[in-house]
This record gives sequence, structure tokens and C-alpha cells, in this order.
Amino acid sequence: MSYLTDKLRAPYRDAQGEVTVPGQMLDEIVAANPERRTLLKNSFGLSMLSVFGASTLLTACGSDDDDDDAPDTGGEQPPPTETPPPEPAGPDYSVTFTPLGDKIVADTVTVPTGYVAEVLYSAGDKCAIGSVGYAGIPQSYPATENQSGGQHDGMHFYPLQGVDPNQGGLLVLNHEALDNATLDQGVEGLRTRLSNVGVSVVEVARGADGAWAVKADSRYNKRYTGNTVYNVSGPAKSVVGATVVGTLNNCASGDTPWGTYLTCEETLNNYHYQAGDIGKPADEGYGWVVEIDPQNPDSTAVKRTAMGRFSHENTAYMLDANNRVAFYMGDDTTPGCIYKFVPSKAYDPVNRANNMGLLDEGTLYAARFNDDGSGNWVELTVGKNGLTTGATDPGNFTQLPVGTIITGQLVDFNTQADVLIKTQAAARVAGATLMDRPEWITVGVDKTVYCTLTNNGSRKRTSAPNPRVDNSHGQIVRWHERGDSPLATTFEWDLLLLAGRDPADGAATNLTGNVNGDTFSSPDGIRVDPKGRLWVQTDAGTGTSTTNFFGNNSMYYIDQKTGESKRFLVGPLGCEITGIAYTPDLTTFFINIQHPGTAWNTLRAGGGDARSATVVVRRTDGKPVGA
Repeated sequence: MSYLTDKLRAPYRDAQGEVTVPGQMLDEIVAANPERRTLLKNSFGLSMLSVFGASTLLTACGSDDDDDDAPDTGGEQPPPTETPPPEPAGPDYSVTFTPLGDKIVADTVTVPTGYVAEVLYSAGDKCAIGSVGYAGIPQSYPATENQSGGQHDGMHFYPLQGVDPNQGGLLVLNHEALDNATLDQGVEGLRTRLSNVGVSVVEVARGADGAWAVKADSRYNKRYTGNTVYNVSGPAKSVVGATVVGTLNNCASGDTPWGTYLTCEETLNNYHYQAGDIGKPADEGYGWVVEIDPQNPDSTAVKRTAMGRFSHENTAYMLDANNRVAFYMGDDTTPGCIYKFVPSKAYDPVNRANNMGLLDEGTLYAARFNDDGSGNWVELTVGKNGLTTGATDPGNFTQLPVGTIITGQLVDFNTQADVLIKTQAAARVAGATLMDRPEWITVGVDKTVYCTLTNNGSRKRTSAPNPRVDNSHGQIVRWHERGDSPLATTFEWDLLLLAGRDPADGAATNLTGNVNGDTFSSPDGIRVDPKGRLWVQTDAGTGTSTTNFFGNNSMYYIDQKTGESKRFLVGPLGCEITGIAYTPDLTTFFINIQHPGTAWNTLRAGGGDARSATVVVRRTDGKPVGA
């Protein structure tokens, strides 16, 4: 979440007030052919199995064990067999880039030597077929409805059938808030604002020169905006209604095993309505996870209420061998809780259509992080864990000094719809841990789960996972589900690191981190790539009180064993770095530059319209990014 978005939500938040109170597989081949074990120990044999198939190769190849059925060779020794040539080495994904220097404050995207960062898709660019696109003159609705929205955030890259996924595919990205300088709000002001948020789906392709571009004539290109109508499903549909106009404050996002996109709403009301606007919709229509099928541009996106209503940041899933899946989510609230949604049914990898309602039935949990390093998932189901009529919401009591008398507020949970609409209160009632502004979550290839806790400058009551009062710089927490199962109800956790200033600075304890390597503040975007490499992006303040110590917001590689941090990319002045997507071969990374503050990426003469954008980061020698 951009700290600018936090300001936009402030009037609504202040109006609510504070509420507080205390309180054929390899094993099968071997089993069927035990005499072939030696073959299977050989890497060449394993590679040939994948090419020719198990039964063909196992029949054709001899065994080095004694075999009574072997032909008589008359005592002659068979000719020596040639040693097979070694398999060609694949790409090296070891992290070897030279880290960028400290305190970079250039008004450009800075990347290591041997890399380029090229602008792909900016606020106001053409999206849907027929879009005019922003050319330096502020625009209004309806032109803005079919072009790129503002403040690019979470995104994901999807392969397309018949297209080499390393050469092209679909890029789907969120638009969190407005790029005001590109908009003329004097005409159709409300609909113009609402058209600048939501989601873009664009087909992208790599050219012969290695550069990427949006395919302007693609039938897949589509905008989902604050003016679009969305279906509603799940247990809260009876209260919210069958449809809602608009998806808003689309912060981070996630994907599903069946290839849909989950855009996450980080607002609990439609704050784009201003004084004088009429017809403001009910708050219950916002704060949901919205599922979009980018492969089907004729489909209608759906708000999935079973996953809870709160200030969603992103989603990340864990899948087991039985195709049971869990989706992890953070509530980007100061403070907020961490959640897990487990669908009632398994994912169907054979029939994609069977998964399109999978997110409508399941169990929602909130995380309790115990101080001894253990944790448990507290079920948020009406009638359980205090979720009854007349419950007492303890509120955000961590923000009040120890010794303050806390009264709380009564809240009724009469139905599951009540629990889902008032998920934040339900989590507090059930005893979940209030964390320091949970942002992105990612699940590693080894099933370690990571969550960035960006900051909480107002915390007064600490806990083991949130150990600092007045926490300006944040931390990263990680956990392992019991048995590495998405269905687990317990876990073990620890802190990967505390962000903040170098201890050598001699700053106060709450401002000092333990980062090994390049220091940073306010970790936000986070993702483990398919090769197990952990990437972290920052959303710290952009004033000199921050940049004097950390430079502009940046992206880092973090060693998961040592915690060592290496600065990989630095953004232009005034921006947040967010959004991480990549091609399957990892030779192309897509990264978002949100709300740049000065002249970077402008169209107007002399600037004044610095635009958010998606940039492509790649090596000039075509090797994997980061290597």
C-alpha cells in the first residue's frame, strides 16, 4: 500500500473512531522393475526416461545385475559401452549481480551494470482496442475508461495457449489510486476518478531486439474499473447484493492454480465520492478479493465474499499433493491481522471449469502468533471463538499505552455474513494477533511463508513478532505450517529480519534494524521466484529524513538463510517500488514504479505529469535476471 493511499483513507478511518478493550512416477517404475535400479541411479538414464518414456527405455536397456535370461556370449566379453556425454548445463540462477550503492536518489530507475530497465505500460497508455491514450493533455471519462489506470501495483504474468511464454503472454496489473496529473476531473469528475483505478489486462510480446511492448490490437486487452459491474458470490451475497459497481483501491494481488487473477481491494468504502456526489453505494460492497479470468475477456469478475472483507493487500497460495489449497492474505491496516482461507473442496487440475466456484465455500482463519514461536490459526466461523451475539471487540489496543483503561465495543455476529463483513472485528474478538501493518505474503518453493510487516509508528504494546514500539521501519515474519500442509491449524514462526538503520548509526532501538548487508525501511512487496530466490520491495517515506539513510525506495534480494540483503533496483524520486512478475525462464522481470514525484516518465513539456508505470528489467546478455 502506498502511504499516499493511507492518506486518502484517513477521513473514513477517522469517522469510525478507535475501538479498544484488553485482552507414471519414479517410485512406480522402480517397484515394477527392481532389476533396473542401477539404470535409474544414472542421471543419463533419468533424462532418457523423460524423453522416450519409462517402458520403452527399461525394455531396451540391459541390467548390470546377474540375469539368468541373458544370451550366451560364448565366454566373450561384450564390447565396452561408451560413457554417455554429460547433460548440457542449464541456466545458472545463482545470485551474482553486483549490488547497487547506498543512498541513491537519482530521478531514474537504477539497475546493476549489464541490465536495462525499459518502460512498458504507463498511466494513461492505450489498453482496450480503440483507446486513444494519454498524450500529455489531461483526459476525462469516457476516454479514461479504456486506457491504463494510475498507480500500478500488484501484477501477474500468464502464458497464452500457442505462445512461447518467454516471448509473450498476458500481464495483469492493479491500479491502486489516481495519477491525478493525467486526469481532467472538471468533466465527469466522479466517473473519471473511478475509471483510473481497477485492473488492466494487456497482452505483451518481446520483439526481435529483446524489448517488450503491449500488443495494441489484442482481444485480451481489457480494463476493469470503478465503473464496471461485478458479480458477488459467497455467504455475504445476501447482504451485499448480487452485483456491486466498482472495484477500488486495487493494491496487491495473487493468482490461483487454475489460472485466474485475484485483485485485492484495500478499502472498506468508496472514498472517491466527494461532497456533492449523489448515489454513494453501501460500504459493504468494498473490501473484497475479486476473481478475474484474464483468459476469457467476455467473463464477469466476481467478488468472493467467503475470503473476508478487510483492507486486502495480496493473496498467495500453498498447494499440497492432494490438490488441497490455502490462500494467505494480509490486512494492510495499522495494525492488522494475517488470514488464511481454505476452500472446502480440492482444486481440480483436469477440469478448469470445476474451480470457478472454489472460493465460495471454505473456512476463514486468522493467525495467532504466540510469543514462544508457536502459532495457531483461529477459525472465524459464527458461533465459534466468541463470534456470537453481543461479542466485545477489543479494537486496536496495541496502539494505546500500557495502563490505559480500555472499554471496547459490542458487536453482533448473528450469521456468517456478519463475520465476513466485519472480518477485522471478528479476528480481534477471536484473539488473533494484531501485526505491524501486514502487507504482501509469499509462499516459497520449500513452503516457507513470508509476510512483510511494513511499519507501525504508533504501536505502544509490543509482542514477540512485533517487538518495537513506534516501529517506523518494519520487519519480515516467516512461518512453517505444521507438516508443510495448507490444512494445518498450527505453525512455527520466527522473524527473518528487522528493517531499519545500521546499528553503527547509533540510532534509537526502535529505529535500528539487524539487516545483514544493504539496509532498507518499510518492506512491502515480497515474492519468492520459482528458483527459490526471495525479492523484497520497499514503500518507505520519500522525504529526506528517510532518503538520507536509505536512498529512494528500492528492490532487494534477500538470502533466506543468512538474511543478507543486496540492493538490486532503485526507483526514481518520490516513488514506491511494487509489483513483481516474470516470464517462466526468469529472463524478464516486470516491476512497477508507483507515484513517481518529479520529472521521471513525463509527457508534458517541462514535466508535471510524472506517471506511474510498469518497467521491464532484463539482462542485455539474455541470461536470467539476478544471476
